[in-house]
Amino acid sequence: MRIIRAKDYEDMSKKAAEIIASVVTLKPDCILGLATGSSPIGLYKNLIEKCKNGELDFSQVKTANLDEYVGLGPDDDQSYRYFMNNNLFNHININIENTNVPNGLEKDADKEVARYEKLVQDLGEMDLQLLGLGLDGHIGFNEPAPVFPKVTQCVELDPSTIEANKRFFASADDVPRTAYTMGIGTIMRAKKVLLIVNGKAKAEILAKVINGPVDPMVPASILQFHNDVTVVADEEALSAL
Repeated sequence: MRIIRAKDYEDMSKKAAEIIASVVTLKPDCILGLATGSSPIGLYKNLIEKCKNGELDFSQVKTANLDEYVGLGPDDDQSYRYFMNNNLFNHININIENTNVPNGLEKDADKEVARYEKLVQDLGEMDLQLLGLGLDGHIGFNEPAPVFPKVTQCVELDPSTIEANKRFFASADDVPRTAYTMGIGTIMRAKKVLLIVNGKAKAEILAKVINGPVDPMVPASILQFHNDVTVVADEEALSAL
C-alpha cells in the first residue's frame, strides 16, 4: 500500500482528485469505479472544477458505482443514483448513458445482482476503483462477515452502518435495511484502488485495515492483497498508525 498523508479533508480531496485526474488524462476512455457518501464529495467538487476549467475531459469515460439502496429510485434524493447525478455527473461532460448504478427499484434481488455483476464484468477491468471506509471496515456495502463475498450481492446493512447513515435521512427508521453492492472479488479486480479516509472516528479501523490481519470481519483488510492500492487520508485518520 502507498499511503499519502493529507493535512485535512480539503487536502485529502485535492490529492485524491489529482490521482483520478491523472488516470483520465492518461487514458481518456478509462473505466472508473465510483463511490458515494460524505468522503468523496470534496473530491468530486475538485473534478468538476477541473472539467469546467478545461483540464479534464470525461466524454469517453465509463463508470460503475459500488452500490445502491434497495427500494430507492433515481428520483429519490437519498438514492445513490441521485447523489452521483447531483454531485458529479450533471456537472461534467460525461455521457450519462455511460454511467452505471445498481437499480434499487428492482425487487428481484437475484436478477439485479446477476445483471449488475455481468454489466461490470462486460465493462472490463476498472482502471481505478474509488473507495471510502465504513466505521466497521466495510467497503461498498460489504459488511463484516465470516467470509469475503466474491460477487455483487444483496446485503442486510449492519446496525452501525444504519446508525452512521441516518444523518442523511429524517430518522434511522427511514434508512433502507438492504442494499445492492459489488462484492469484494468484484472490487479486487480493479487495476488500481484509491481509498480515501478522513476524521478521527476512522483512525482505529484504518489502522486495522493497514496493519491488522486480513480478516473478513474487517472487510477492507483484503486490500492488503491488492498490488496497487493508494490510501489518501488526513492526519486525524492516520493518528492511530
